[in-house]
Amino acid sequence: MKKHNFSAGPSILPKEVMLKASEAVMDLDGIGLSLIEISHRSKEFVAIMEKARSLALELMGLEGKGYQAIFLQGGASMQFMMTAFNLLEKKAGYVNTGTWSQKAIKEARLFGEVVEVASSQEDNFDHIPKRYKVPGDLDYLHLTSNNTIYGTQMKEFPETDVPLVCDMSSDIFSRQLDFSKFDLIYAGAQKNMGPAGTTLVVVKEDILGKVSRKIPSMLDYGVHIKQDSMFNTPPVFAIYVSMLTMQWLKDLGGIPAIEEINERKANLIYSEIELNPVFAGFAAKEDRSLMNATFNITDDGLKDMFDEMCKEAGVSGIKGHRSVGGYRASMYNALPIESVGVLVDIMSELEKKG
Repeated sequence: MKKHNFSAGPSILPKEVMLKASEAVMDLDGIGLSLIEISHRSKEFVAIMEKARSLALELMGLEGKGYQAIFLQGGASMQFMMTAFNLLEKKAGYVNTGTWSQKAIKEARLFGEVVEVASSQEDNFDHIPKRYKVPGDLDYLHLTSNNTIYGTQMKEFPETDVPLVCDMSSDIFSRQLDFSKFDLIYAGAQKNMGPAGTTLVVVKEDILGKVSRKIPSMLDYGVHIKQDSMFNTPPVFAIYVSMLTMQWLKDLGGIPAIEEINERKANLIYSEIELNPVFAGFAAKEDRSLMNATFNITDDGLKDMFDEMCKEAGVSGIKGHRSVGGYRASMYNALPIESVGVLVDIMSELEKKG
């Protein structure tokens, strides 16, 4: 049975990427050795690393604009701490849009004063705060562009002279943005870019080196930049698959092409949620995520039937996060629109049976 993978992460990857990656585990490009047994300093892997870093900047339109792309370990959770370690001297601002923002705030408070510039916590994070004022004396403002748990996504970003830091873990490369607005972007690979195990950091070099504290080498962006992301042994498989996925995206037509596909997928499921009385969306309409559609069943008596119908159709991974319940359909870049169609057909059929 064909599976339709709506997992929130680690998530679906392009089939052709998976095939090439599996071949490389046995024999990388005909060299007679596995990707995972060669030296990370071999010419073969150095070329992979250089291509991965270059593709990240190319897809974002940041080549030649003073940015560096590096691949690190520890996930976005490490970046919650690492961004503050490298950038927070006196005071930083955070927009609190959910669980991941809260975790970032908690870590940053270890290094200096943190102010919540805006928050949607009072409404259980069902929307993105708007029309808030950004203080001018911040070392940086931290944002979370997409919230997997609540299904909300920032459609606009504040205009400010304060450096912008953004966690794009769950919507990196999914839509067109002016990435030059941001001074530092980080994203765990396991949503739109690759398997779990590596994190992409894109940083404007001129914001570094301004804090007075000493930074341990492994936590210093500058050290990783100088060492071309090779300060320590990198997660070779995760970086290789990320490189393949970024190349797949480039060949598809880049971010403009995938954004069009993602909008079609999102429109398909949100139209069903709006028109079908059996379902109710969680996120405010103007802030609904292209990546994660969150919804509930209005009649609990139909829940078991819906779950069984999804199982029979091969629909996997739509259970909502434990903190909010309900359902969550994660529609990352590699998810085919046909899979969304299968889920929507089940939702429509449930209405008829209910």
